[in-house]
Amino acid sequence: MSNPDKVAVVTGGSSGIGRATALSLVKKGCRVYELSRRDNPPYGVSHLTADVTDEEQVKAAIAEIIEREGRIDILVNNAGFGISGAAEMTDSKDAHAQLEINLFGMDNVTRAVLPHMRRQKSGRILCVSSIAGVLPIPFQLWYSVSKSAIASYVLALQNEVRPYGITTCAILPGDIATGFTDARKKNDCTGSDYSGRVERSVATMEKDERGGMTPDKAGAYIAKTAMKRHTGPLKAIGFSYKAVAVLAKLLPRSLSNYIVGMIYAK
Repeated sequence: MSNPDKVAVVTGGSSGIGRATALSLVKKGCRVYELSRRDNPPYGVSHLTADVTDEEQVKAAIAEIIEREGRIDILVNNAGFGISGAAEMTDSKDAHAQLEINLFGMDNVTRAVLPHMRRQKSGRILCVSSIAGVLPIPFQLWYSVSKSAIASYVLALQNEVRPYGITTCAILPGDIATGFTDARKKNDCTGSDYSGRVERSVATMEKDERGGMTPDKAGAYIAKTAMKRHTGPLKAIGFSYKAVAVLAKLLPRSLSNYIVGMIYAK
């Protein structure tokens, strides 16, 4: 997708990586729509209010974009949030909410867009996963599960839609300095055997996130990847995380998991 003037949709585009991605796509000449619950788009981006977990709201928003533009060339599924705490101490409703937004919300938007991309015989779908989807993080179990599922979804979807000129890619960010850190829903498991370990784990993660890559840099990378017709199916952001992704494939799983545990489960 080297030529500009594409129509792009970004979910969760009112803040953080989504906002930066939407703005970067505008700079590349795209007409960009962001879907979120908050009307706070960057300059040059059109906002449509939609909760990705509400299938009817999503369908209505996509239908409006099609009515205005006649096509959708790029979809960036970015909407999501995180929870932390020991699996044993996590309420079922919180685990379900994690999957409802991060995974099933992504699916709602993708299914709404796919018929239009099939009709036009082209399209590019990017889904924001995480390095945690490759190397699951203790005490962020359900977040890791949601991001791992996204990577699997993208890989399977690619083989389903390839005959229709549609390509897919899962983006694997590492630590990004955004409001995502403060928005994380935390259960410190006070009074349980896990308490101290959860506190240390989340503190380590938050320190790394606050010192991580800027959302502008991450958004620019995602936008650049979105404009390409073909890339690998899983793309880590930044040299260090590309190296981590490679090591995750090369090292025995028992060793890589042990290393993660030494960092985040002491």
